[in-house]
Amino acid sequence: MTDPRAFISFDYDHNRDDKILFSGQAKHSKTPFSIQDWSSKSSLPQSQWEQLIEEKINMCNMLIVLVGRFMASASGVDKEIAFAKKNDIPVFGIYVDNANSSSNLPAGLQRNRTINWEWDTIASAIDQMMTEGKNK
Repeated sequence: MTDPRAFISFDYDHNRDDKILFSGQAKHSKTPFSIQDWSSKSSLPQSQWEQLIEEKINMCNMLIVLVGRFMASASGVDKEIAFAKKNDIPVFGIYVDNANSSSNLPAGLQRNRTINWEWDTIASAIDQMMTEGKNK
């Protein structure tokens, strides 16, 4: 069986470096999943961006949200979570950038599905995602 695919949702303006670091560490972790860099590479009209991103999220087994301190300003993250939920794709979050359990969460992400950046805990969350939603 191939490794589960994850779409990484993050605040481009504030957490780009966290996404790069997370993606790099994921390649060397014992956690069985692959990250596809399917972010939009160019500026698109809103409707084209939405269609493109929804299609890419739908090709994944899960959506992982990197939750930083400034999530309230990340409207694209809210939309990505909504696309995942619409397509029965499980979602969980990981705190980055000194965010914690008192930080704001994007719309649609549950506090009890947001965890610290610890690879053993992430591996357990990935295993759980593979028993939910479209992965059943």
